[in-house]
Amino acid sequence: MKKYLIVPLIILFTAIPSVMKAQLNQVPFFDSKGNVRLQTTELDALADTIAKVNHRADDVRWSRVVYRVIDMREKQNYQLYFPMRASDEYRSLFRVMLDAITDGITVYRRNARDLKPQFHEEDKLVGDELSKVFAYDNDNDNNLIQQDSVSKELKVNTDQYYNYVKNQFKFLVQEIVFFDKHTSRMYSQIMAIAPLYALHPDNTKSKKSIKYFQESVLCWFLFDELRPYLAKQYVIPNGNETQRLTYDEFFAQKLYSSYLLGDSNMFNRMLLDYVVDPVKIKKEQDRLETELMNFEQDLWEY
Repeated sequence: MKKYLIVPLIILFTAIPSVMKAQLNQVPFFDSKGNVRLQTTELDALADTIAKVNHRADDVRWSRVVYRVIDMREKQNYQLYFPMRASDEYRSLFRVMLDAITDGITVYRRNARDLKPQFHEEDKLVGDELSKVFAYDNDNDNNLIQQDSVSKELKVNTDQYYNYVKNQFKFLVQEIVFFDKHTSRMYSQIMAIAPLYALHPDNTKSKKSIKYFQESVLCWFLFDELRPYLAKQYVIPNGNETQRLTYDEFFAQKLYSSYLLGDSNMFNRMLLDYVVDPVKIKKEQDRLETELMNFEQDLWEY
């Protein structure tokens, strides 16, 4: 009888540590004061271990770069726009970007001749030049990003932030769509993102040309460099306070809506370079979206 009792005893004692470990790893919903607990420690740890898939160059057999506009006035994108006033719990996407700038993230100037961004060393924005990019008007004292004259540290001008952010409605993303033969599937990945601000003093106010979008670009961020900041911030919930989703997860799951502004082509032009009529623009956008969708479907036709 004794030898038959050894097995269940071993199973019991080996299971106890795992049960205790699971109980210790449980994260409480409320803090010691009875408030909803902010998982800042967990988010900081998550931001240091962001998962990234490295696709081999030999496996990528087809790719296409497209440019999309994320409009904050679309209901699906409200979670990126709100809250307008940052709190301990939630910040808007634009405020996350501003805080990343003050933390020292690399920011790149817009391309004066093209919508396509450039990420060379000479394209980096620093000091007063970076501050002027976020000019609310022609008065330097009203710049959204200000630099301390002594410490040279950057800070957000809170007084101007609320005047500025209410008109910051759009973001421009550079996205690549590609096919990986190793996994036999299509992928899409954001490479860069730029906030658009139509009321910038340098803007031409010409909404009928691509020049309007080019001059609305404030600056460019490399998306992979921005991801650690996106992973540390929860998106404001939409009707469910317990649905905690970071900005990084929000973009990874493509929970936002967007529309095509153009793609990479031999003519080096966007839709608004050769189409002006809204009906024709919509037809061209549908045509490009259909081409991207049909490519994946045609791969499996023999």
